[in-house]
Amino acid sequence: MRDTPESAENTSAETVRGVATMEEAKSWLRRRQIQDIECIVPDLAGIVRGKMMPTEKFFSGPVMSMPASIFAQTISGDYPPDDDRFHHNPTDGDLFFEADYSTLAVVPWETDPTAQLIHDAVTQEGAPVETAPRNVLKRVLSLYEKEGWEPVIAPEIEFYLVKPNTDPDYPLTPPVGRSGRPEVGRQSYSISALNEFDDLIDDIYDLSEAQGLEIDTLIHEEGAAQMEINLRHGAPLELADQVFLFKRTIREAALRHDMYATFMAKPMSGQPGSAMHIHQSVIDPETGSNIFSDEDGDATPEFLSFIAGHQEFLPAVTCIMAPYVNSYRRFMRNSTAPCNVFWGHDNRTVGLRVPNSKASARRLENRVPGSDANPYLAIAASLACGYLGIKNDLKPDAPRSGYSSNGPYTLPRGLTEALTLFEQCDELADVFGERFVATYRAIKQEEYETFMSVISAWEREYLLLNV
Repeated sequence: MRDTPESAENTSAETVRGVATMEEAKSWLRRRQIQDIECIVPDLAGIVRGKMMPTEKFFSGPVMSMPASIFAQTISGDYPPDDDRFHHNPTDGDLFFEADYSTLAVVPWETDPTAQLIHDAVTQEGAPVETAPRNVLKRVLSLYEKEGWEPVIAPEIEFYLVKPNTDPDYPLTPPVGRSGRPEVGRQSYSISALNEFDDLIDDIYDLSEAQGLEIDTLIHEEGAAQMEINLRHGAPLELADQVFLFKRTIREAALRHDMYATFMAKPMSGQPGSAMHIHQSVIDPETGSNIFSDEDGDATPEFLSFIAGHQEFLPAVTCIMAPYVNSYRRFMRNSTAPCNVFWGHDNRTVGLRVPNSKASARRLENRVPGSDANPYLAIAASLACGYLGIKNDLKPDAPRSGYSSNGPYTLPRGLTEALTLFEQCDELADVFGERFVATYRAIKQEEYETFMSVISAWEREYLLLNV
C-alpha cells in the first residue's frame, strides 16, 4: 500500500485495511461488528481456499488447519499421481495457517458483516510450506533482502467481461452495455466504450475502496469488452495480495450485473489475449535511490543485468507466467502479446519494455505473464529472473527499436515444453526449491493430461469427415 497519511496509521482502529497485532484486530472487528471471518489462502492456481468461522471462534479456537493437499490440486480438482520427484504426503496430514493481520479487510459484498484475512501456511513444526505461493514469493524477496535490495513492482491486469456462459461447448461472447448492443470492433482506450459499463465500474471502485485496494487507472483495452486495471507501485507481497483480492472483487462486481469477468489468457478467438504486465525496479533502502540509475541518470550495469536475467531465464519460467494450455494461444506473432524475449525502449512489440521515465523511476516492464497467472508466483518468477541476471553479471543483447512482433519465437510454444525447461534449470531450482519445482511440474502435467482427454471443436470440424 502507498505511504499515505491513512495507510501509515496502520495501527489505527479506523484503518480500512490491515492492522499490526491480534489485539488491534479484535478492536478493528469489534468496531465494525464483524460476525464472521473468511480465513483465506491462495492455492497454486490463485484460487481462494480457506474456512469461514464466527469471529469469537477465530480468537478462541486453536490454530487453523487444512489438509496439505490444497497445494497439490489441479485446476480441475484432481491430484497428480505420486512419483520419485513429487512426494505428496500420503496421509494428507494437516498444515497450520497463521494470520497476516496486515491483510485484514471487510468483505463488502456479503450481506452479514464479514471480514477476510489472508493466512500463511506452515508445517506442524512451524516451517514455511515450500509449495504455498505466498511463501514462494517471500523466499525470492529474502534473496533481495540479503543483498540489501528492495524490489518495487506495479502490476497491470487485463480481463474480459462476457455474457454468462453455462455450457462450455459454446464460445464466449461480449455482454450488452447500456446502449443495448454488444461491442464488435476494437476499442482501445475508448472512453465511450468504457462508459458502456459505468454502473459496473462504479461497483468495482466502491468494492475496492471498501477493502482498501488502490486502483491507479482503469482503461478499456483493445478487445471487445476488455478492460485493464493498473495498480499503484509498491512492495511485491502487498501488490500480489491486491491482485489476488482484485480478481475476486471484479468477478463479484460483474455477477451483480449479470456478467462474467474472466482472466483467461485467451478467452475468445479473434480477440487479443489478456496479460498481467509487471513493472519492476529495485531500491536501495538506505538511500532510497533506484539502483537501476547512476548519479548522472544513466542506466547502471545492474539494470542491464536485470534485463539480461529475464532474457536468459524467462523461457524457463514461462510455465509460471503462462500456466495453462490456453495461455499459449496468447503468444502469437503480429499480435499485442510477445512471442520473444527481445527488449527495447518504449517498444510494446517486445517481451521486455523499458518505459519512458525519469531516472529515479527507471524500470523494466515484463510483458510475458498472462492474467491467468497466479500473481504471487508470476511476481516471484519475474523477480527471480532479474536477481539471477544481476548475481551472474549477465549482459543483454542490443535493444530493439523497430517492430518486433514478427520475430522468431524464443518463448516455449506449449505447456509441456515450458515445464521441461523449468524442471531442467538448476539455478531456478535453487531459487524456488526442489519441492516446489517437483510439485508444480506434477500438477501441470496432470492438467495437461486432463486437457488431452477432451476432443475439441476444431478436431470435429476438420478431422471428422476428412481423414
